Amino acid sequence: MHGFLAGTRATAPRNWRTAVGGGVVREDDNDTVGRLIAVVLFVALIAPAVLLARGWSLAAGRRAVAGAAVEFVAPTSAGADQLTRQATHGRRVRRLGLVLGLAAVVVSVVLFAEASVFLWLPALATGLLLGVLLAEVTRSRPRWAVVTPPQHPRRRDQMSLPLLWTMRAAVAGEVLTAVLLAGSLDRAVTITALVVPLVAWALAEVALLRVLVRPLPAEGADVPVDEAQRTWTAHLVVAAASVLALLPLGSLLLVAGIDLGDNVGGDGAGLVPVALVAGGFSALSAGLAVAGYLLTWLRPVRHTSRALAG
Repeated sequence: MHGFLAGTRATAPRNWRTAVGGGVVREDDNDTVGRLIAVVLFVALIAPAVLLARGWSLAAGRRAVAGAAVEFVAPTSAGADQLTRQATHGRRVRRLGLVLGLAAVVVSVVLFAEASVFLWLPALATGLLLGVLLAEVTRSRPRWAVVTPPQHPRRRDQMSLPLLWTMRAAVAGEVLTAVLLAGSLDRAVTITALVVPLVAWALAEVALLRVLVRPLPAEGADVPVDEAQRTWTAHLVVAAASVLALLPLGSLLLVAGIDLGDNVGGDGAGLVPVALVAGGFSALSAGLAVAGYLLTWLRPVRHTSRALAG
């Protein structure tokens, strides 16, 4: 009998193990539960990207309303001149952003040699987005008469506050992630990951402050023009800064998750790489979604008089 029991233990399947209370639990059950937890965690971390895309889709409605309001008024000569100057200024400075992007491509070739081929598109996109930010920061003040005493709009009238705070949170998260991963990253990569989002955030905050402290125009016909330009600037700078924070953040989280997944063991420890990879995919998808909406905001405010003519 003793030999029979010993033989039974020796031939028992390895995917069974004894629990604390004397019962038997299959390791396959634990693996199933672990996969279920990983899937739930992945979906939970992807959800913020969906919510952010929803927020920017609502912002597109705000853009449509602001643009339509301009079509239903006949702006003064100063208002019409402001529309022309802002369109010309935007095109010129964005060309400067293209030059910055090409210069960044050259710098990446010098620093990373053959490996820089994967950095050409991000470098060019970074230059173009910085051009968008510089165009909004350097816009000249309108030449129309302002109300006396000066009146200023509220921040919530220009854009959705959750989108603004999402930009700030993305920049803070990207900087924190770059600092934590500094030991495992190349020095040039770490510096770039820190400098670019911080510069973009600073430019965005300056542009937002400028449109906030600018007084309202005195002529009622110029008010829709002023409101539309404030709305355009606020959304352009927040979107550009968000993209320049979310895409690097997603890349860093993906790299960290893949590296950690190759070096950890145990059931509980495996959730950390899953969380990092899910967060990386969430940040990348959110950044791409915001970039898609950003393209629709690049068209300058125009007055074609179609509504008045019809």
